[in-house]
Amino acid sequence: MIRARTVYLVGAGPGDPGLMTLRGLQILRAADVIVYDRLASDSLLTEARSDARLIYVGKEAGKHALSQDETNQLLVEEASAGRSVCRLKGGDPYLFGRGGEEAAYLAERGIPFVVVPGISSAVAVPAYAGIPVTDRRFGSSVAIVTGHRAAGKEHDPVRWELLAQAADTVVVLMGMANLDSITREFLRGGREGATPVAVIRWGTTGRQQTVVSDLASIAAEVERAGLKPPAILVVGEVVKLRQQLSWFERRPLLGLRVLVTRPRRQASKLAELLRDEGAQPVVCSLIRIEPVEADVDRLNSLFEQRWDWVLFTSANAIPCFGEQLRAAGLDWRALAGARLGAIGPGTSAALEALGLRVDFVPSRAVAESLAEELPGISPSTRVLIPRAAEAREAIVEMLRARGTLVEEIPVYRTVRDERSSSHVAGLLRNGEIDVVTFTSSSAVRAMVDAVGSEALKNVSVACIGPITAETARKHGVAVHVEAEEHTIPGLVAALKAYVASRSQKQGAVS
Repeated sequence: MIRARTVYLVGAGPGDPGLMTLRGLQILRAADVIVYDRLASDSLLTEARSDARLIYVGKEAGKHALSQDETNQLLVEEASAGRSVCRLKGGDPYLFGRGGEEAAYLAERGIPFVVVPGISSAVAVPAYAGIPVTDRRFGSSVAIVTGHRAAGKEHDPVRWELLAQAADTVVVLMGMANLDSITREFLRGGREGATPVAVIRWGTTGRQQTVVSDLASIAAEVERAGLKPPAILVVGEVVKLRQQLSWFERRPLLGLRVLVTRPRRQASKLAELLRDEGAQPVVCSLIRIEPVEADVDRLNSLFEQRWDWVLFTSANAIPCFGEQLRAAGLDWRALAGARLGAIGPGTSAALEALGLRVDFVPSRAVAESLAEELPGISPSTRVLIPRAAEAREAIVEMLRARGTLVEEIPVYRTVRDERSSSHVAGLLRNGEIDVVTFTSSSAVRAMVDAVGSEALKNVSVACIGPITAETARKHGVAVHVEAEEHTIPGLVAALKAYVASRSQKQGAVS
């Protein structure tokens, strides 16, 4: 539970959304307003309420969405208006995050605030690179410092020459712009040039890159590798452990930038599975699910009689159908006596999560298989199908051909999300996407309508099943991956097999 008129300073963690604390996630899901930074994972924003206001106040070199003073005032204004505010900050709000300044500003103006600490990149990023910041064999002390100001320059608060030997391990955040001067100050302070050093960029995310060298050479190696901020510097003998302890960068999809086109509220499972395999999911759907208003009279009329089967061809239909039942003064007990069919394991799991027993799932997660394989069909069989307003007619036609009485209830429609179109077009145009995933035909149509099939020429396209793949091909989109198991895990498995096969072919050629 969170309070109105209160600002919550929440640490979002270092980049991997799975590293956010449980308390932070609870606040994010409940807040009226989310004020977020550049380094707070975009994937976390999918957890916000659908009606929450999202306000970006990120800062990067030479470009600020809002100044710090403007951000402070924004927090006061939103809380004073009676809203609960989640101030989402990368890493930990107090560790070089200016959270202390924001808290002081709020306190001076009588605005209640709560601090929710976060996992700092100073510890998490080295861990994901296989580097423990302390280890009794190599280092029992650690110092964390900001490298934001040029080392050795006037008014620099960091005494680099003293810090050089003050701790076994030194972690420098925000030091990329001044890396050369920082390393020179360490050398001048007596740290040996052969000291192992690592620079880790975009740590804990699918974009993670690590360069390992020694103190004397790291600046040149980083420049050669083309690493840019955000990145951290780790200095100390613990860096030697990376060779043995590296784990994250060995994942099969590491570095693969995958566009997830599922509606934002449904994207989390696919994004999570991709992230587990090392990919960088980019959630940006061009469609959203809109419930269809219930026809109360028709619903009540339909449920005056018993149904033999109620079939669900998409998990999207389940909550929307539940809302329609409630609007008609009914609930799931209206289905009593009917057997339930689900098009695939994902839809089946969504029904079972409500405590409903699923009686039939076809061998293939396509409407044709559901219609062909549905058991116990006779001319007197009554079948009800709550589904999308724009759904294909195949299942209805096939069941009627088998002699059944079929009724459809439109419970939702897919609507193009206009705000995402230009963003997706820019990502594709700038080469920021490697793979585009489609989990429905409506997503394919929305993508082609928004950016055209030509925009997908330079990316790999992965489809959840044959119907979606057929839609893609009809719209001039080449399909590179088609899942054998028509589920989200099946799609990820197919993508892994595709990447492995492509790597083998490239290795054979080289």
